[in-house]
Amino acid sequence: MKIRLLITFLCIAFLPLAQADTKEKKKRVKKSNSPLAQIEDVAGLPRVLIIGDSISIGYTLDTRKALAGKANVHRPSVNCGPTLSGLAALDNWLATGGADKKWDVIHFNWGLHDLKYLGPNGENLQDPNDPKSHQQVPPEEYRKNLTELVERLQATGAKLIWRNTTPVPKGAKGRVVGDSAKYNAIAAEIMEARGIPTHDLYALVKNDLKPEHLRKADVHYTNLGSKVLADDVARVILEALNE
Repeated sequence: MKIRLLITFLCIAFLPLAQADTKEKKKRVKKSNSPLAQIEDVAGLPRVLIIGDSISIGYTLDTRKALAGKANVHRPSVNCGPTLSGLAALDNWLATGGADKKWDVIHFNWGLHDLKYLGPNGENLQDPNDPKSHQQVPPEEYRKNLTELVERLQATGAKLIWRNTTPVPKGAKGRVVGDSAKYNAIAAEIMEARGIPTHDLYALVKNDLKPEHLRKADVHYTNLGSKVLADDVARVILEALNE
């Protein structure tokens, strides 16, 4: 009886420690499954860097899976936001996984955060029809910023793939339908002048995605939609690596 009581007491005493350990393990697993978690390179495989906002965050994990055993697919541990963020942080992002390592392919985009509307004090996703609202990065500033970013990316010696900006659906907060096409036209001029191929994800979304891939009045996609995007991202990256 005394032994049984002692065992019961010890189990109760150590239960919080066991629960805490389990929670910590779950936290580590969740973090390792995050698209923002950093990965270790597999020796001998080419290195790929994805730069982009939450749309790219949505397709990062499935792109890694699709290219498993073929490429080390990295991305910065942040939402890369507008071109303003790129100008400020690009050097840090290029050092992802080791500042002394080179990139074979860089697949990159800026746009949805540039064209969105802010309030007079920087309030996020404001009504575009409000005269006090303004685009975070107006078109001509976007042209200037993107030109500088492309020049800096070309200096890496990596193969570059510009991924154009996906559509703004009707009703999406803080953005205007059709602005993606306007910003993509600016980007197309820059990329064509520099011989950089464009991955036309805009057309893929417009022409190939089905209702189950889309979120209503939202620039983001369902898990199924992000998987479709990831498969196409993996395809163009693999083509670049095999050239």
